[in-house]
Amino acid sequence: MIYIIDHNDSFTYNVVHQFSLYDEVECDNYNIINEDKLKKASTIIFSPGPGNPKNYPSTSKIYKRFKGKKKMIGICLGFQQILYCEGAKIVEQKKIYHGFQSNIKVISNNSLFEKGKKFKVGRYHSLKLKEPFKIRNFEITMRCLESKAAMAFENNKDKIYGFQFHPESFLTINGNLLIKKILSA
Repeated sequence: MIYIIDHNDSFTYNVVHQFSLYDEVECDNYNIINEDKLKKASTIIFSPGPGNPKNYPSTSKIYKRFKGKKKMIGICLGFQQILYCEGAKIVEQKKIYHGFQSNIKVISNNSLFEKGKKFKVGRYHSLKLKEPFKIRNFEITMRCLESKAAMAFENNKDKIYGFQFHPESFLTINGNLLIKKILSA
């Protein structure tokens, strides 16, 4: 079962529908976490949402509690939330990407995806990872071809993955492929 933690985002139920193609999905608001569902879940997803990761201390606690015990996936704010919990700095971008389609590229030999593969993805974010970024077992695996911003990370040891973009958006071509690959890792 996949447990999605909703950060009050209009995209959350698109995420629910997309992931429900692959497994049973339960979804609750970050302020109303169901402990039984949380314990039962094999995968925890941190949804997109407004604001900054520091605004969601309950999500940070869940991440720290289950790191290395359950597969975790962060999307947009969720991507930032995971990195924030690992000590990374999340900062405002010069350009805001709300409803933008960008070309991204796989830059890592260690990625679940083929190095050099390009994707068109939907972006809806005003914050980004401040680099350089060096945290044990975490690797930036995809970057925007235009801005060079980090677009995905993988921690295959602890089964923790993140997309700065929205794989569930209609602007993301082959979003189902991205989700299926991460879930099968």
